[in-house]
Amino acid sequence: MITPHDMRFIELSFEEAKRSLEAGGLPIGSALARGAQLIASGHNQRVQHGDPIAHGEMDCLRKAGRQLTYRDTTLYTSLSPCMMCSGTIVQFKIPRVIINDTVNFGGNEAFLRSHGVEVIDAAHEPSIRQMRDFIAANPALWNEDIME
Repeated sequence: MITPHDMRFIELSFEEAKRSLEAGGLPIGSALARGAQLIASGHNQRVQHGDPIAHGEMDCLRKAGRQLTYRDTTLYTSLSPCMMCSGTIVQFKIPRVIINDTVNFGGNEAFLRSHGVEVIDAAHEPSIRQMRDFIAANPALWNEDIME
């Protein structure tokens, strides 16, 4: 179930994705929250920093810094997480992930669920549209990002 707090962070992950797009990067954003409290947010910086690991979720978690536990957090992401980010979610034992867009990229939801992660598809239309438009305008950059 999506709560009013969730909606706030769903929108924040979308806004982070827009920030990346405006900076010449891939429109992928993320936020980490503990209940109604924002811990950190970030966006894909792979292009901006020439860093192949600087995905939106990784940027967010890096900005969150050390946490005593992640077991009471929710990770919000504008796009279904790749295997690297999904592995990090499992490694950190983040129990809940809300994904804005599973239409343009997906496939790791079953992996996350198989490791006990609650996965919620927010079907956030602005995120879906933003990524669809980006992929259409930048197919080579998108294929580079997903290693195709």
